[in-house]
Amino acid sequence: MNPQSVFCPNPDCKSRGRVGLGNIGIKSQKQRRYRCKDCNRSFAETSGTPLYGLKKQASLFIIVITLLCHGCPLQAIVAAFGFDERTVFAWQKKAGGHCKQVHETLVEQPRDLGQVQADEIRVKMANKIITWMAMAMQVSTRLWLGGVISVRRDQHLINALATKVKSCAAYAAILLVTDGLISYVKAWRNAFRTPLYTGKVGRPTLLAWPEVVIGQVIKRHKARRLLEVERRLVQGSQLQQEALQLEGQVLNTSYIERLNATFRASLHVLVRRGRALLHQQSPLESGMYLLGTVYNFCGFHHSLRQEQTEGRLKWCERTPAMAAGITDHRWSTQELLTYQIAPPPFVPPKRRGRRPKTVVALAMVGA
Repeated sequence: MNPQSVFCPNPDCKSRGRVGLGNIGIKSQKQRRYRCKDCNRSFAETSGTPLYGLKKQASLFIIVITLLCHGCPLQAIVAAFGFDERTVFAWQKKAGGHCKQVHETLVEQPRDLGQVQADEIRVKMANKIITWMAMAMQVSTRLWLGGVISVRRDQHLINALATKVKSCAAYAAILLVTDGLISYVKAWRNAFRTPLYTGKVGRPTLLAWPEVVIGQVIKRHKARRLLEVERRLVQGSQLQQEALQLEGQVLNTSYIERLNATFRASLHVLVRRGRALLHQQSPLESGMYLLGTVYNFCGFHHSLRQEQTEGRLKWCERTPAMAAGITDHRWSTQELLTYQIAPPPFVPPKRRGRRPKTVVALAMVGA
């Protein structure tokens, strides 16, 4: 136990979320609990993580979550460990909610994305219910930027995805590539705008980003065979497109399609034909964020490795989060599930009513 690397999670503490202030002490080594000297409150070592309040061993929880992230069906986990299905669903929901917070804290930060590709996955659920899962990724680092789930493949779904991509993008040149769905063009143009505040009453004017390039890749099929591929540049110039693409690359959506295949292989509820179908969207969303965060932080990507001139190893393996500069090493599943998210800094509440007479008198004397 290291008190110097722990912060107080109490929302009413003036030192909440701050590390290295010397206000954290050890209360119990056996129970793995700390105590804050400022608010005099104690908290567990696993506070703020999915491991808090578990009635099973933490190692067993991590094993189950690792199996879920690698395509193991829920029924196989139930048969192997003797759990109830509701227990496994509850664990996946806790881990997925935690991974969503990690994603929003570390990934959804302004950075130069360069080229972004987006696409949707058609998910078959029980009772002939169809759900759509739209996702986006950064091409240069293979970083998963997030996803949105909706029953309908409409403009609201694409707008939500475009808003999520904009939260990850810095004000710089960007290339946005999708398939032939026309909803993306309107969503990209509406999302990548900045309000111009002039001090006047009313809604501010929205200025479009000047270096946003929009491209589409339209594939035409007949009898399940590809006949033609049309690459269309909707917005921007050819020089801007070539500057934002990788060397020797043409306009394509192969990276996001490969990511879709990874999700279908690693999340058992996304199989095209199977008996393990979901009845609700909440397990799908938690599984999406769980798998996407594990993909970003816990898995090496072969195309991201770099050749080394020094050392025993020829190649330096990297994860998408390492390539994007978010982390400096590969996280384990345990490190991801035990990562604590610091709350925002404490802001003292404003005092209402008249100030005391003593304070007013001292202010007058000082003046």
